[in-house]
Amino acid sequence: MAEQDHEVAAATNDLSTLLIFLLKGVIYQEADAVLWNALLSLQGRVRDYVAVLGLELVLDEAEGYAFLRSRQESADDAALKLPRLVARRPLSFPVSLLLALLRKKLAEFDASGGDTRLVLSRDEIVELIRVFLPEGSNEVKLIDQIETHVNKIVELGFLRRLTKQYVD
Repeated sequence: MAEQDHEVAAATNDLSTLLIFLLKGVIYQEADAVLWNALLSLQGRVRDYVAVLGLELVLDEAEGYAFLRSRQESADDAALKLPRLVARRPLSFPVSLLLALLRKKLAEFDASGGDTRLVLSRDEIVELIRVFLPEGSNEVKLIDQIETHVNKIVELGFLRRLTKQYVD
């Protein structure tokens, strides 16, 4: 009986850990294989738990990521409308534009097949958005502004920075 209690406690702890990480953002398979495997084994319980909060689990096993989003409301749910768990925040035009351009680049990359990960340099990102921004005489200021927009996108969890690698 004590062993069964220990298993229940371990599963509850795993569920709590999973839910905390999911509520904080995206879970990637490559970032934490143990957490990812726990999610795969407990995904039914996770789905049931987050449904109470008006959320749904989005799990893409092929791509190796999972996140929570607000459930789509149907006409039947209108009477039971729950308040939003996370407030929506408007994005600036450059951040929205950059997200759209990155999404387009990702779709093109996916269509071409090949590698499983799209990696862009800062210069490539600057070139993506440069056409859409007003021309200025100060190139350094423009790059700094784009870097600020990229930082915001990283903060929102849509991009991840790679660690710098030095080649001899």
